[in-house]
Amino acid sequence: MIDPFGRIYRCGRFIGDMDFGGLDLNLLVALDALFAEKSVSRAGERLHLSQSATSGALARLREAFHDPLLVQVGRTMTLTPLAEGLIEPVRAFLLQAETIVNKSPAFDPTTSERKFRVMMSDYVQTVVMTEALPRLQNLAPRITLELLVNVVGDAGPLERGEIDLAIMPTRYLAPGHPTEPLFDDEFVCLAWSGNTRIKRSLPLETYLSLGHVVVRFGRDRQLPSFDEWFVEHFGHRRRIEVVTTAFNLVPQLLVGTSRIATLHRRLATFYQRSLPLKLVAPPLEIPRLEESMQWQKSRDHDPATVWLRSVLKSAVAESSLRNEGRTAKPEGYGRNASARPRSRQKETAVRRR
Repeated sequence: MIDPFGRIYRCGRFIGDMDFGGLDLNLLVALDALFAEKSVSRAGERLHLSQSATSGALARLREAFHDPLLVQVGRTMTLTPLAEGLIEPVRAFLLQAETIVNKSPAFDPTTSERKFRVMMSDYVQTVVMTEALPRLQNLAPRITLELLVNVVGDAGPLERGEIDLAIMPTRYLAPGHPTEPLFDDEFVCLAWSGNTRIKRSLPLETYLSLGHVVVRFGRDRQLPSFDEWFVEHFGHRRRIEVVTTAFNLVPQLLVGTSRIATLHRRLATFYQRSLPLKLVAPPLEIPRLEESMQWQKSRDHDPATVWLRSVLKSAVAESSLRNEGRTAKPEGYGRNASARPRSRQKETAVRRR
């Protein structure tokens, strides 16, 4: 079981002179997992406990709170009203306990064996972590990193303190937690170098007539990536011929075809180094994308997390991808009347999707 209290709490019903009514406070870790998973088996997997041990923990929690906490409704487990009201206090308590136990006046990267869990898209993993990992290994040879792919719109891991850092588009950040901009990027059109329909400039008519490779997120692959949202926002429909869930697959899926993709310049440049690809400016003025770092407010002053953020910022600032692959803007770029929003009503409708 995860023990957020380390050596502070081991047995009995007391921590110092504080009486918590006989409740083993380590059971709150199990309770937090049960709240998050709403499943005894999944909570057990998360805690590295057997299903019987997790069921035993739930039984003790039910006895302590005089409430069933989780009840079977059809094929799913549902939280009782009391359990719903306990979610936030329990999570806040565990985060504060972690902060107290892990509090350190300094962080020494040369000796630390800290494990960092960082959530980001595969795009950010490629353009940031390929630059940062060599630097991190040199500065902190004994730390470990777990890179997790984020799910846009899911702030659960951040809220529950399961990750040290999240990197995602600023527009998707969760409210109520500290943030800091990391880098911004522009969009380019990417195509196979043998695609004869792509010249030095790309007219809007050609852009709309070509087949497109796009990225979609979400469990049902219904949430469009930023560039697709933007093009639909301006009233243009593209011929979407290939849908994938990974940005890193897009450049590879273009090779040998007449299709194009609208992709982040840093990522397109990264793959242009090893694949037969060419970059051109898009026919529409697409706002730059800003990626930001966000962390749990309880870790705002954690020396290790502060250090990690500073290393990532340095790696991005000195990245070879910063200026490589910039494209010349076509004549009239940003002044195309057909690329203006049709109405504020259309804009609002797209934002709410």
